[in-house]
Amino acid sequence: MTPDTVFTIINAAILPFWVLLLFLPHHKVTQVLVHSGLVPVLFGLVYAYYMISGLILGGAEGGGMDSLQSLMMAFTDPGSVVAAWTHYLIFDLFVGAWMVRDAKREEILHLAIVIPLVLTLMAGPVGLLLYVALKGAMRRKFGFLETA
Repeated sequence: MTPDTVFTIINAAILPFWVLLLFLPHHKVTQVLVHSGLVPVLFGLVYAYYMISGLILGGAEGGGMDSLQSLMMAFTDPGSVVAAWTHYLIFDLFVGAWMVRDAKREEILHLAIVIPLVLTLMAGPVGLLLYVALKGAMRRKFGFLETA
């Protein structure tokens, strides 16, 4: 498969797991597929292949991870870009799953974290930042989520 095809597949393949987090966050299927770490492991295999073949074994001439310039050169190789994008997808889903589990543990209504989840899907750290801010604001304003 070409890196173009893999890129298209992984972009589409991640979405059902986000749908589960958004609409069935505590369902058994979500628990098995997303919260267990199964999906990140499967995507991790794609990442490992492209990371090894693109960024470690070669890829673009002059590419590497030892300087910004060499990293920019590495990202001229499609396989290296697929590795990087897969990395983002895995970690964003992992963070989204953690947010769902943390919100449940902290007794935050799931509806309150839908926007942070969507932002985590679209802009990773922005969604996490919003979730952390929301959690902190709820602690101050409503006096719950007390720490032990």
